[in-house]
Amino acid sequence: MTDSNIGNDPKHQRIALLAITRAGILLAARLTAALPGSRLFAPQAFRELLQQQAADAAYCYPGPTRAQMAGLFADFDGLIAVCSLGILVRLIAPHLQSKYRDPAVVVLDEAGRFAIPVLSGHLGGANALAAELARILGATPVLTTASDVRQTLAVDLLGRELGWSLDASPTALLRASAAMVNQAPVALVQESGSADWWRNHANGRNGPLPENLHCFETANTLDPGRFQALLWISQRPPPRTLAAHFVDTLVHYRPQLGSAANRGGKARSKRLALGLGCDRGTPVDTLDRVVAEALQAVAAEHTQVQAVASIDLKADEAGLAELAARHGWKIRFYSAAELDRIEVPNPSDKVRQYTGTASVSEAAALLASGRDDGCLLIEKHKLRDAGGKHATVSIARMIDD
Repeated sequence: MTDSNIGNDPKHQRIALLAITRAGILLAARLTAALPGSRLFAPQAFRELLQQQAADAAYCYPGPTRAQMAGLFADFDGLIAVCSLGILVRLIAPHLQSKYRDPAVVVLDEAGRFAIPVLSGHLGGANALAAELARILGATPVLTTASDVRQTLAVDLLGRELGWSLDASPTALLRASAAMVNQAPVALVQESGSADWWRNHANGRNGPLPENLHCFETANTLDPGRFQALLWISQRPPPRTLAAHFVDTLVHYRPQLGSAANRGGKARSKRLALGLGCDRGTPVDTLDRVVAEALQAVAAEHTQVQAVASIDLKADEAGLAELAARHGWKIRFYSAAELDRIEVPNPSDKVRQYTGTASVSEAAALLASGRDDGCLLIEKHKLRDAGGKHATVSIARMIDD
């Protein structure tokens, strides 16, 4: 057991338990055994009890508990307090910053009957922590967040358990969440990632999708005027017109490329065009791998590839020829001038220096697809193999798909 100010505690100890009474310490000591790496903090007056109950995980602090709260907030991702809700509110009030920075805070009664998330229920994980405490203690989790009470989609948790990243302004996240829980019409466009995101949704959801959530596989059939928010699941950003329409209600989710958790979804597009770029001498297996990862990200199969293209500088690239033969594809090679006329999301001066065009893979995919709107399902997926060779693939939907 250590005598310590909480602010100096090692930061790798991410869950803190705070108890200020004898009964609270007894309950918290049980939890330290069930939560590996957690630490129990209590006043120095209970030093002997702490030594008996949780010597290896206990820290005594001198002085008032309120003086320790800044350290708890700074050094831990989660705080479990065994005390009354009122006491906890007074202790944490001076240290609140925002839902994006505050730790998860859960309060437990001394009998271990109720676990109440107090702060950062979704983004910080307090709801999930309360559920875990309920499982350990046989307690009742008391969830008050609207999406959990109504068993609807939690916009800020969508895809988290699948490793998806989320990009949205605080205003957009707030307004999209409000639209969801208020049962306003919300559009969801999914171009990539697992189709099982609802079944894997954090906190567990069962039954049909919410009635106010309208799902699309493409934005082509989406009428923006019908919806109050847009949830966009894709490797690429939404078209500019859509982004402008939903400027304060757009949430963009990016599924993780190459993740096993994103396999098994239904195909999001029937006919695809690939644009390829690579270093000279890139092995066919490296090219095959980068293509497979990109196709997986959009839940597509090799058989859905209808067009493959690159720059004519690569017309004699052995790896590309072997890749085409392996999958029964024909590769079209465009000149630098043809590629350079295409507007792409990620032009590169370095690429232009070596090839004469600001883009190879993105421009080739768009040219091969027949599209002139710059819309790519995968903008640039890059891979560097063990031998240092680089390969890049971009994916576009065929214009007539």
